[in-house]
Amino acid sequence: MNELTYPVVITPLTADDGGGFAATVPDLPGCMSDGDTPEEALRNVREAIDAWIEMARELGHGIPEPTHTPLRAVC
Repeated sequence: MNELTYPVVITPLTADDGGGFAATVPDLPGCMSDGDTPEEALRNVREAIDAWIEMARELGHGIPEPTHTPLRAVC
C-alpha cells in the first residue's frame, strides 16, 4: 500500500446507480471505487489508489502530492 495519504470523498449512490457508496480521490483523476458500506468503499478505494499510482509510474507520469484540505462526510 502507498505511503501517501490522499483525501477520499465518500458519497451514497442512488438505488438507480445500484445503491451502496462511491469513494473518489479528487487528487487522482479517475481514481474511484465503491462498496456496500462506507467502510467497504474506503477499503476498496485504497486498492484503487495503489493501482492508480502503479500505473502512473509505469507510464512515466507524475504522481500528485496529496492535498491537505479538510474532509467532510456527505450523507
